[in-house]
Amino acid sequence: MKNIRFVGKEHEAFYYNMLDATGNTDVYHRAFFYTMGISKETRDHIRSLFDFEENCIKTQNLTAAWQTGGTIRLCRLAFNLWNGWTEEGKERYSTPYELFDCRFAPYFFEAIRLRYPEYCRNPERPALQLSVKEL
Repeated sequence: MKNIRFVGKEHEAFYYNMLDATGNTDVYHRAFFYTMGISKETRDHIRSLFDFEENCIKTQNLTAAWQTGGTIRLCRLAFNLWNGWTEEGKERYSTPYELFDCRFAPYFFEAIRLRYPEYCRNPERPALQLSVKEL
């Protein structure tokens, strides 16, 4: 995918390094590592959030002492984009209303685009003129 919007060079380097480390560039890995790379804190703690040997997320570290309100939102989105995960009994915290209420929101859209590229294309739309009667 071209024209990926990164927070900075560290985010971009992290993203490509993690894809190389896993040897996988499917939409799940791309969206997950993109999201985890947004924040320095989640980049620094990636091994507590992802098991590279088992190739799976570690949801139990959502409540680690280093987590902040923003990094918890990052993790919730990344975990959800990975496999649809929501925290049992706290599903409401995985809604856009809750997740996007932070400084990382502009990059969350990019993560969604990486996870669902087939739905996030900008197809050319033919000019369509409908009369009021047709609506």
